Amino acid sequence: MTDRAAPPQQATDPLVIRHLEFLGPMATADGWRPAAELPEIAFAGRSNVGKSSLLNKLVRRKAFARVSNTPGRTREINFFAVNKLFTLADLPGYGYARISKGRRAEWKPLIEGFLRASPQLRGIVQLLDVRHDPTADDEQMFDMLADIGVPTIVVATKVDKVKPSQVAARLHALAVSLGIEGEQMIPFSAVTGEGRDELAAAIVDLLSQPSWRTVEEEDA
Repeated sequence: MTDRAAPPQQATDPLVIRHLEFLGPMATADGWRPAAELPEIAFAGRSNVGKSSLLNKLVRRKAFARVSNTPGRTREINFFAVNKLFTLADLPGYGYARISKGRRAEWKPLIEGFLRASPQLRGIVQLLDVRHDPTADDEQMFDMLADIGVPTIVVATKVDKVKPSQVAARLHALAVSLGIEGEQMIPFSAVTGEGRDELAAAIVDLLSQPSWRTVEEEDA
């Protein structure tokens, strides 16, 4: 899939999307993956956290990522080239109870194998639903990211579904649960567009920095 028609965008947009191309899916940790030519930004979150809607808003396309009413439908890591500048890796949603144990067991090595082995990975965007406390699966994911050392952008989705007077309290509660500062979290709404440019700017900033893997090797 190649998308060449870009809708009008404001000049202040930190990430103007001019070109999108579907590169292919990665089904197993040792299976096909894109050639290591472009830096990668991965997106992760539990099923039904609003990841597809966030991706559609981020790239300003209504049908870039398929929004499904069936949580857990995505079973592979899907890769997209963005502006021929970086690769967007859409990870399968985790934690959906109705998915078979066998399928859930397959996803963990796929996701962890990719995150640990990808030489081009610059960082990951980790999504949380602002309305709910982190689940055990969320906490396990954060522990894994901390163990790997990958730079992480934390996004609190669906802020439009919370009363404006309660958003700050929910962000604080999430931050305390995860042991991070509230300023490290981006509130996001796929409905209103709140947080879209902040997320885009954070991604651009990550892409401008050297890989943390290179820094670790130099410090070793």
